[in-house]
Amino acid sequence: MVLLRRWPLPVLAAAVAVCGLVMASGAEPLPLAVLVGVACYLVASRVPRRVSIAAVAAAAAALGAALGYVALARTGAPVAVEAVEGFLPLAAAWFVGDAVAARRRYLAGLAEHAERERAAEVEHARREVREERVRIARELHDVVAHALAVITVQAGVGRRLMAGRPEEGSGALESIEAIGRTAQEELRVVLGLLREEGIAAEELTPTPRLADLTELAATVRASGTPVELRMPDTDRRLSPALELTVYRVVQEALTNVVKHAPGARATVDVAVLGKDVRIEVTDDGHPAGRADGPGVMPGHGIVGMRERIGAFGGSLAAGPCPAGGFRVLAEVPAQGAHDDQRACRR
Repeated sequence: MVLLRRWPLPVLAAAVAVCGLVMASGAEPLPLAVLVGVACYLVASRVPRRVSIAAVAAAAAALGAALGYVALARTGAPVAVEAVEGFLPLAAAWFVGDAVAARRRYLAGLAEHAERERAAEVEHARREVREERVRIARELHDVVAHALAVITVQAGVGRRLMAGRPEEGSGALESIEAIGRTAQEELRVVLGLLREEGIAAEELTPTPRLADLTELAATVRASGTPVELRMPDTDRRLSPALELTVYRVVQEALTNVVKHAPGARATVDVAVLGKDVRIEVTDDGHPAGRADGPGVMPGHGIVGMRERIGAFGGSLAAGPCPAGGFRVLAEVPAQGAHDDQRACRR
C-alpha cells in the first residue's frame, strides 16, 4: 500500500502490464483488474488531472491491445466479458479518484480564501488602530500645545507684574488656573478614549463647536495676544465633526501666534460661503521660523491642520504674508458634512 501511495504511476503501469498478460494467457483477469482500479484511483486522486488523464488513456490502450490479441489468438473467447472486467474498474476508479482530487482542490481553495480573509481582517484592525492613535495624538497635541503656550505666556506676565502690580498679576494667575482646568478636563476626555472605562460613550466625544470660538478668543486675549474674531453668517447647521475641525484649526493657528509671535495682533475670520467653510487666521507678527516653504520644516501643528481639513476634502495653506506676519487659510466643503461619519472618526 505504501508503494501505491508513493509511486502510483509506476504501480499502475506494472498492474496494467500484468493484467494484460493474464488476459492474453486466458486466465481470469478480474482480481488483477481490481488492483488496476486501485492504482488508477490513486493516480487520479494524487497527480495533476492532465497527467492522470494521459495515464488512464495509456492504460486503456494497453488493455485494449491485450483484448485484441485475445480476440485474434483464441476463437470463441469471451472478449466482451473480459473487456467489461478490465475496463470497468479502470474507468470507475478514475472518476472516483478525480472527484476526490476535485474536492481536495475545492477545500484547499476555501482554506486559502479564509486565510486571506483573516489576513485582511487583521490588517484592517491594525489600520483602524493606527488611525485611532493618530486621531488621539492629534487631539492631545491640540489640547496640550494650546494650553501650555497660553499658560507659559501668562506665567511670564504674572511674574513680571507680581512685584509692581500684584492685582494684575493675580488676574494672570487666575487665567492660568482657568486654562489649566479646561485643559485637564479635555485631557480626561481624550485619555478616556484610551482607557474606555468609567466614562460614558457620549462623554468621550470631543465637544468644542463654533460657538466656543468666542471663549477661545477670550482665553488668548487674556494671555496678552489681541484677537479679533469675525464670524458672520455662521448660524448654518454644520456637522459636529466639521465644527470640531474648524475649532481645532483656529485653536492651533492662535497657539502658533502665541508661541511664535508674542504680542502680535491676530484676526480670525470664519465664514460659510455657499457650499464651503472658509477659515482665515492672520497676524502681524514676525514670521521667522514659521513658514512652511522650501528649506523650512513645518511642525506637527500645520501638518495636523492639513490632515483635519483634508479629511473633509478641503485644502489648507500656511505661510508668511508679503507685508509681514503669518497667514493660515483653509477652505472645506460644508455640503453634506453633517453625514460624514468617517471624517468624524478621524
